[in-house]
Amino acid sequence: MEKLTQKFYEKYASVQTEIVRDFIDEIDWSNRVIGIKGSRGVGKTTLVLQYIKQNYAPDNSVLYVCLDNLYFSENKLYDLADVFYKKGGTLLAIDEVHRYANWTTEIKNIYDDMSELKIIFTGSSLLHLRQSKADLSRRAVVYEMPGLSFREYLHFQTNIKLPLLSLEEILSNHIQISVELIQRIKPLAFFEAYLKYGYYPFFKENLSSFHQKLNEIILTVLEVDIPQFASIQTSNIIYLKKLLRIISSSVPFKPNMNGLSSRTGISLNTMKTYISLLNDAQLVQLLYVPKKGINSLNKPEKIYLNNSNLMYSQGEGNVNIGNIRETFFFNQLNVKYKVNASKEADFLVEDKYTFETGGKNKQTKQIKDVQNSYVVKDNIEIGSDNIIPLWMFGFLY
Repeated sequence: MEKLTQKFYEKYASVQTEIVRDFIDEIDWSNRVIGIKGSRGVGKTTLVLQYIKQNYAPDNSVLYVCLDNLYFSENKLYDLADVFYKKGGTLLAIDEVHRYANWTTEIKNIYDDMSELKIIFTGSSLLHLRQSKADLSRRAVVYEMPGLSFREYLHFQTNIKLPLLSLEEILSNHIQISVELIQRIKPLAFFEAYLKYGYYPFFKENLSSFHQKLNEIILTVLEVDIPQFASIQTSNIIYLKKLLRIISSSVPFKPNMNGLSSRTGISLNTMKTYISLLNDAQLVQLLYVPKKGINSLNKPEKIYLNNSNLMYSQGEGNVNIGNIRETFFFNQLNVKYKVNASKEADFLVEDKYTFETGGKNKQTKQIKDVQNSYVVKDNIEIGSDNIIPLWMFGFLY
């Protein structure tokens, strides 16, 4: 335990608190058990350590541990928590819970037996508490952490805090908002870089190796995380990789399930399961027609990669800018709003607003007779009427 404590103190000392994501304010930290799940690389560990550093001194009242540490191959999490609690511990932060086989049961027992101990845990976006043997879902409040929005990326790059916008504010007042924002910052000077490497905060560590690291994350998700959660045999991982490669080569991918099954050698039912797992792992995002929920096994209308950084990572130099625009728009709105496929254009948002994306020369004739419709244009700073700059939709969270 002393080595775990020493490792925590080292992390506590090194974590920066100058720039902290706004996501920290979305969490009700008064809850006794808090879960933060999300894709690898989005900054879950950093956020938890920043919260600890802002609110706790490095003493025996708080401890951070990562469950991929070899210590837990021979020691139980419950036993560690018991010793920590008896020595005056009040907050136990547990990272990478999905690396520990019985984490739900042991956290439940810690919750029940140590009434004054608060627990924060982080884990893969694949976590489904309701599927666990222990009923942790009634005890834990779980938040899903996305990667950086374009607004947050600008904050990271310039240290300028920019306003959070609602979709309604953008639609009703985008011209005035644009005028005010471009007096503070030139969004188009940063937008292309964000599309290539701005979604994952680790771009700050080493830009030259960003996509190498991202590819390693993708491999870990495919080879470790998904097989672990779905009990996929090692010999079948190759099919999962093949499926992602096919989707990546032609996004937005319009799935023909029978054809896709033939190309990959995956049965139809397994295909649906694999696509759902790729979505849960935040490697892809699924666009449905309205009224076909994501919890059903209905065929999605289109399959996109989860974010534009993945497109540059998986596209092998063949990245279509039109697909990049759609992927960015879908990714940024999908955090807070319901996004579906539109019959008349690219997207239908909240069953009310229709959006068509394109470059600066995109015309409005395609949606001229559609109520509550908008053209979202790339490479413009300021829009007009129902024409809105693409970059502005990166200010929604």
